[in-house]
Amino acid sequence: MDAARRGDRAALEALPVRHQDRIYRFGLKMCHDPQEAEDVVQDTMLAMARSIGDFRGASSLTTWLYAIARSFCLKRRRKSKFAPAREESLDGVVEQDGDRFRDPRPAPDEVAMAHETRRALDAAIRALDPGQRDVLLLRDVEGLTAPEVSEVLGIGVPAVKSRLHRARVAVRNRVAPLLQPAAGASPASLAACPDVVSALTRHLEGDLSRAQCAEMERHLGDCGQCRAACESLKQTLALCRSGDSPTVPEAVRQRLRAQIAELSH
Repeated sequence: MDAARRGDRAALEALPVRHQDRIYRFGLKMCHDPQEAEDVVQDTMLAMARSIGDFRGASSLTTWLYAIARSFCLKRRRKSKFAPAREESLDGVVEQDGDRFRDPRPAPDEVAMAHETRRALDAAIRALDPGQRDVLLLRDVEGLTAPEVSEVLGIGVPAVKSRLHRARVAVRNRVAPLLQPAAGASPASLAACPDVVSALTRHLEGDLSRAQCAEMERHLGDCGQCRAACESLKQTLALCRSGDSPTVPEAVRQRLRAQIAELSH
């Protein structure tokens, strides 16, 4: 970073190599179109190269790049055919397999179910209100902290968490029926239960007191339906983190490298 700010050509050309794949992935999730994602990653990296001398490190470089990429995504989102009409541990339960001779490859029905679940997750994220979708993508897909998401979006941390909790619950509600049948209990059957899914997402952000955590644990110890509901949220968030990691197409890499080389002359 220091070398790039001083005009070091090699350093300036090295920065996009480190960050372009994650920005491309973010562009795919935001724009839902590979061509637009390619445009976003090129625009973002060129904007970084042009403005690197003005970057003073008030935020991390990664946070700064996400903010730049999001601004380009928003411009495309408004014109896109996909634009909406209205603007503790997350580890799952380890399955025990007693058959050591089992074929390690997933069965065809398992592959089909995995694809269906991934499509449902993508559709659920796409259906979110844009503000909630941006928070979920940055926090649960890209792995930024709540304060970092706050910097990217220009809103307060409480607002980030509020949107995040609503987004998580909405996505979980749409994906849960594909994860485990027990999680699909009717609302009527859970009428007397506390909102354990919302409580869990608040707990994951450190927003539950010890007393509230203890109360939730006591309830989960006695209620299988609520345990299943919490497990489905954990599985949903694990799916968010475990998505494909596409890389920038080689033609785009070469074009971007040439464009930045021109800037550094």
